[in-house]
Amino acid sequence: MQPHDHILLIEDDDVDTMTVRRALKDLGATHPLDCVTNGEEGLIFLRDPANFRPGLILLDLNMPRMNGLEFLAEMKADPALKYIPVVVLTTSKEETDRMVSFRHSVAGYMVKPVDYRQFVEIMRVIRDYWMTSEQAVPGAAKS
Repeated sequence: MQPHDHILLIEDDDVDTMTVRRALKDLGATHPLDCVTNGEEGLIFLRDPANFRPGLILLDLNMPRMNGLEFLAEMKADPALKYIPVVVLTTSKEETDRMVSFRHSVAGYMVKPVDYRQFVEIMRVIRDYWMTSEQAVPGAAKS
């Protein structure tokens, strides 16, 4: 397994974190999942050379201290971090949140469904997209 196989989940809700873990397990995904609870912790994690650089970030928008949009603005302005793909995984259905996210070059924007089976399908789409993208670009997401 390569360091870029890691997934970073930036999510402040423990139930949503457990749901992501469970969905990845149900899909048979073996990618290590690192978790932090807000955008500020996400930036600290990404900038710490002791941590593996993730190949994918799953990002909630509504968090304390530094929300997802603030995180995106700072991350995408950092030359060392801006090419890590980010998929927003949020309850926000606000069009403004979606538009701002895509202005920051997110790879996807998924609204969290209430139904677990639908959530697993969303995680399947994210996994398949990520795996296809990794195969299409030699050396993608390596630090």
